Amino acid sequence: MLSITLPDGSVREVAPGTTPADIAAAIGPGLAKAAIAARVDGELRDIGRPLEADANLALVTSRDEKDALELARHDFAHVLAEAVQNLFPGTQITFGPSTDDGFYYDFAPKDRPFTEEDLPAIESEMRRIIARDEPLIREVWSRADLIARWRNNGESFKAEWAAELPEGEELTVYRAGKGEDAWLDMCRGPHLASTGKLDPAAFKLTRVSGAYWRGDQNNAMLSRIYGTGWLNKKQLDQHLFRLEEAAKRDHRKIGQEMDLFHLQAEAQGSVFWHSQGFILWRQLEAYMRRRLDAAGYAEVKTPQLMDARQWEQSGHWGKYRENMFVVPDEIPSVDDEAPVLSGKADLMALKPMNCPAHVLIFKQGIKSYRDLPIRMAEFGCCHRNEPHGALHGIMRVRQFTQDDAHIFVREDQLVEEVRAFCELLDSVYHDLGFEDYAVKLALRPDQRFGSDEMWDKAEAELREAVLSSSLNDSIKAKFEELPGEGAFYAPKLEFHLTDAIGRTWQVGTIQSDRVLPERLDASYVGDDGERHRPVMLHRAILGTFERFIGILIEHHAGRFPLWLAPTQAVVATIVSDADDYAEQVAAELRKAGLRVETDLRNEKINYKVREHSLAKVPNLLVVGKREADEGTVALRQLGSDRQQVLSLAEVTAQLAKDALPPDLA
Repeated sequence: MLSITLPDGSVREVAPGTTPADIAAAIGPGLAKAAIAARVDGELRDIGRPLEADANLALVTSRDEKDALELARHDFAHVLAEAVQNLFPGTQITFGPSTDDGFYYDFAPKDRPFTEEDLPAIESEMRRIIARDEPLIREVWSRADLIARWRNNGESFKAEWAAELPEGEELTVYRAGKGEDAWLDMCRGPHLASTGKLDPAAFKLTRVSGAYWRGDQNNAMLSRIYGTGWLNKKQLDQHLFRLEEAAKRDHRKIGQEMDLFHLQAEAQGSVFWHSQGFILWRQLEAYMRRRLDAAGYAEVKTPQLMDARQWEQSGHWGKYRENMFVVPDEIPSVDDEAPVLSGKADLMALKPMNCPAHVLIFKQGIKSYRDLPIRMAEFGCCHRNEPHGALHGIMRVRQFTQDDAHIFVREDQLVEEVRAFCELLDSVYHDLGFEDYAVKLALRPDQRFGSDEMWDKAEAELREAVLSSSLNDSIKAKFEELPGEGAFYAPKLEFHLTDAIGRTWQVGTIQSDRVLPERLDASYVGDDGERHRPVMLHRAILGTFERFIGILIEHHAGRFPLWLAPTQAVVATIVSDADDYAEQVAAELRKAGLRVETDLRNEKINYKVREHSLAKVPNLLVVGKREADEGTVALRQLGSDRQQVLSLAEVTAQLAKDALPPDLA
C-alpha cells in the first residue's frame, strides 16, 4: 500500500496504481467533478496518472488559477494542432507551448503558409474536437518506436526532435481519442483528462506569423498560429477588452499623436525626443531629483566609456559582455586602402550600468563608518546591445537613462535603508498615479558569486525589510518569492506596477550586494580601526526614464496629470477681435508658471475644441469679444462636458494650484 499525504496532513493508504482522480472520488463527488489535475510532491501531473510511491498529493481545481490556465492553454495548443492536421492533411507539427496569455503552435504546411483567413475554419474545427470530448491519454514510448512512428507518418521535425532528446529521459506521447483515428503528439504533459474539459467559448485564434524551426534563421520557415485561451468566456472577453484598450493606449501611437518622440532606423533602439516629449521627461526628472534630494542622496555623474579591464574586475565582462557595446581604444584609419580598425587595440565598453563607476567614486579617499550610509544617485545614460528584434518602441531600447542609485551601508544599517527605500518608492508610485503594485523577492540563481551563507543573510534581510515596512497591508499580503531569479551577484526585490487596464510592469528594484564591493576592493574604516566591506544596495524606482514614460503614456492614455502635461493649457479665440486679450491671458498664466499656447487661427471654435481634445490638452480657455470686455475666460477641461466662466484671476489661481507637482502641493 502507498501512503498519500493530503494538504490538511491526513494520510490515505491506497493500492499502487490508484490515481489522483480515484482519491478525489473517494473524498466526495463534488471534488471528483472539480479536480482537473494533481500536484504530486510538488510536480503538476495528469489527474488520471497512477501513483507509483508514497507522496504528498494536492488536488488542483479551477480555483488554482495559475495551474488551471497553464493546463487549459497547453490543451488548446494540442487541439489547435489536431484541428490543423484534420483540415490540412500533410501539414507537419512541431512545437506548441502555452504562453502568458494563451498558446501558439508551429506548423510546416504542405502546400502554402497559413494566413489569417484560415483562422475561422480552424476555430470551428477546434470547437468540434472539444465537443467530441476526446480523452487525452498519456503513453510512454521507446525512442526507437517513437522515431519510427514520426518518420512513417512523414513528421520529420518531430522525428528529429525525438532523436535528440537526452538519453534516459522518459519519452511520452498523448493520445487524443481512441482507436485508429486517435491523434498523437509527443509531449511531457500534463494535460486535462479530456478535450471536453475546455470551454469552447474561452479561446480565440489571434494571428499568424512566420517562425524558423528551432528559432534558427538557417532552418525551415514555419507557420506559427497564435491564440489566447482562458478558463471561461468572461475571462476571454476581459482579455480581449484589455487588448482593445492596449491598442488605443499604445505609447507609439499616442507619442506620435502628441508629438512626443519618434524612432528611426538610423539610430536603432535610441529615442528622438521632441520638445513636447522632453518637457514631460524634464518634469519627471525634476520631480525625482527633488525626492532624492529630500531623501539624502548625493547626485554624481560618471563616464560613458570605461576600460574593459574594469568590467573584467567587476565580473560583468564574463557574465554580460554579449549585451555590451565594445569599442577599440584607437583612432580609426583614414587610409582607404587599410582596414578602419587594426584589431590590436585595447578594448573599452559603453557602460551598460552605473554600479562599477559608483564604487570607484566611493573608493576616492578614506571612508569611515561614520560616513555611512552613502547614497549615491545618477540619472545615468547607459547602453545595452539588445537584438533588433527585441526592441519595442521606447519600452525596450538600446540607449536609456536609469534613475539609478547605490547605497553603501554597514551591515547594521541595511534593513533600515531597504525599508526606507520601499517607503520612498511607495510614495513616488502613488504620486505618479499608481495605486496598486506587487513586491517580489528574487532568490539566488544556480550560477552565482558568493557563499550560501552570504545569500541566506542577504535574502533574509530583504524579506525582513519589506515585512517590517509601513507599506500597505494589501501590498504585503501579495508579497511573493521567485526562486532562481536573482542577479548573479545578489538577491533583489522587484516592484511590479499594475496599470489602468490591469497589466503588470516590473519597474523598481533593490539588490543587496556583497560581491561587487569585494571584487572592486571597496572598504571603510570601522569603529575598531579595521577595514570592513560595505554592503552595496543597487536600487531604482522608475527603472529607466524611457520605459517608465512609455508606461505613463499607456496608463494615463496620454491624459497626464496636469503637472506632467507638456502643454497645460491652450487659449483659443472665437473671433479675431479677442486676439490681444488671448495673448494677455496666456501671459498671465505663464507668469504663474504654467505651460501655455495660444490658438488664434481663423477656424471655428468647435474645430479648435475638437483638435485640442484629440491632442489631450488638459485645459482649453476660450475667449471671445464678451470675455475680452469682461476680463473672463470660458474654461473647458479635458474629459468634462461642463464649461466654467471665470475671471482671469480666478482661472490663473485655480490652474496654478492644480498644476503643482504632488511633492510641492
